[in-house]
Amino acid sequence: MRVAHLSLGDFRNYAAAELTLHEGPNLIIGKNGQGKTNLVEAISYFATLRSHRVSTDSAMIRAERPAAILRMRVVAGDRDVLLETQLNRVGANRAQVNGNMVRSRVLTRWFTSIMFAPEDLSIVRGEPAVRRRFMDDALIARLPVAAGVIADYERVVRQRTSLLKSARSASRGTAALQATLEVWDEQLIEHGVKIMLARRELVADLRQPLIDAYSNLVDADHAPGLALSESVYDSVDDVSRGTTGLATGDQVSRETLASDFRSALSAVRSREIERGVTLVGPHRDDMVLALNALPVRGYASHGESWSFALSLKIALATVIRAESPAGDPVIILDDVFAELDRGRRQRLMAVVGDFEQVVVTAAVEGDVPEGLPWHRIEVSAGTLLERDAVE
Repeated sequence: MRVAHLSLGDFRNYAAAELTLHEGPNLIIGKNGQGKTNLVEAISYFATLRSHRVSTDSAMIRAERPAAILRMRVVAGDRDVLLETQLNRVGANRAQVNGNMVRSRVLTRWFTSIMFAPEDLSIVRGEPAVRRRFMDDALIARLPVAAGVIADYERVVRQRTSLLKSARSASRGTAALQATLEVWDEQLIEHGVKIMLARRELVADLRQPLIDAYSNLVDADHAPGLALSESVYDSVDDVSRGTTGLATGDQVSRETLASDFRSALSAVRSREIERGVTLVGPHRDDMVLALNALPVRGYASHGESWSFALSLKIALATVIRAESPAGDPVIILDDVFAELDRGRRQRLMAVVGDFEQVVVTAAVEGDVPEGLPWHRIEVSAGTLLERDAVE
């Protein structure tokens, strides 16, 4: 899979932009603040339907403009697809595939990319919400229909939580409230169990590729490890903290998970009504990262943390590459080389260099590994200038 062409209108600092990308390594170079990251942000948006930098789509629309237009032509084998999305400042976004209107989340079925960016350090050092976002983005990249399940689950959490908040000012424990909560409980369990099973499978499948990627990147065996902390299996006393129970990875049936989920909800029912919060479920879970049997967060150095985050992304790219009938995911390295020493730059590029397409942004050309036939695009104040590939 590769991006053949990207067109932007009123996106970030671009009133209009046309970018052609080639198979193999592509280098987007320019000083900081010129718009390099904006280009790869637009590419990545088609894979995740969100930015890796901001939480709202409106922040990506050019100042004082009502909407931004993104069009991207994707080639996968003999398939050529035109994807389009319109980000609206007011109202819902719109999407098209080959000129036909579709729901926005359908775009993720046609394009997959793995973004490496300085923000990835927060996967290791940030709050659990960042790791949940990584897992959910990974599920969507691996199986695009997961986007619908995640959206349905988030909708149920919002509506169930709204009911709990309204119950605080009403008569607690009424038969009507209990009956209504039980209806939402079943929907929460239905969608939540699907996410839990998919996350368990994801973590299990990432473990060995993570070990391999870390060894290749660091040239050392520091025994990186992954596990899940699932709020459904927290003790009753610790449910309010939300990240205490460590899932062992044992295979369990969908029915067992559903039963355990139902029991956990029952155990915290009074506390949920008192606080007006849904206390258990995938939205409260975490991914546990370890290095030499110690938590990466709090124990690993900056270099080890950064290498772990990169290795996690490499592991995900490796898993998707092995499974996807559409070919390799597009690899995006956004200003990553500036964070690495020369040896790790070379090793990272050696790991990802044989993917069908790699897009790299850099402010300093000296940070970029040499000896590759880069297709070069220079960016200056929102203006793009393409150069022939050079070695």
